[in-house]
Amino acid sequence: MTGTQDTPAPAPEPGFRLAYVPGATPAKWVRIWRERFRDVPLDLVAVAAAEASDVLRAGDADAGLVRLPVDRTYFSAIPLYTEKTVVVVPKDHLITAADEVTLADLADEIVQHPLDDVLGWETPPGQPAFERPATTGDAIELVAAGVGLLVVPMSLARLHHRRDLTYRTVTDAPESSVALAWPEERTTDRVEDFIGIVRGRTVNSSRGRTQSEPDKKRSDKKKQQPAGKKPFVKPGRLRQDGRPQSKRSANKPRRRP
Repeated sequence: MTGTQDTPAPAPEPGFRLAYVPGATPAKWVRIWRERFRDVPLDLVAVAAAEASDVLRAGDADAGLVRLPVDRTYFSAIPLYTEKTVVVVPKDHLITAADEVTLADLADEIVQHPLDDVLGWETPPGQPAFERPATTGDAIELVAAGVGLLVVPMSLARLHHRRDLTYRTVTDAPESSVALAWPEERTTDRVEDFIGIVRGRTVNSSRGRTQSEPDKKRSDKKKQQPAGKKPFVKPGRLRQDGRPQSKRSANKPRRRP
């Protein structure tokens, strides 16, 4: 007597790994992914802005929310948004008297320039500090201690929020743009799925693989069903005023004048 062989379990769906730099906010897109692809895990990979390209090149993430610029000979990128630039100051600083400032307003101030700065200055504003802090977080601590100011994208000011600090927009400072990037030669189906979410495509969109398999089967089955036919109505004769005649009046012989 031969035993029945167990049907092998289907291979698990490969997950999707999304890298993101400090200040980027993937929460909305992650929520849509988990609603749309419940069987496909999405893992978030936090990376420093300067390390994002290396993480994607090494295959440690499938795509990433990164700061531009990136190497466009290797990466595909979809720009998402550009941030305002702000100066972080103590709440009792004179700068807080204005709603907006310019770089010229910072000329006499010590401005911290951390090693992980993302604004790509040709010439950093203000007076240089004695030593560059290693990270933006370290620079925030110095500002809170009364040692200089810090110019950063608004999202980083919010990320390192402190009750004793505030910020003001710098109108003529360089700005930082965030993009979805991935290695062009590794544009997988899952990358296309995430692109569809970022671009706002619906579940039933014809572009991208945005339908789950059960939903797709139901949709295909619905398309195969013949559409209901409308009953044929024989057109009647028209009266002189353009309105249709009733069947009775249409068959009634016209009187001769």
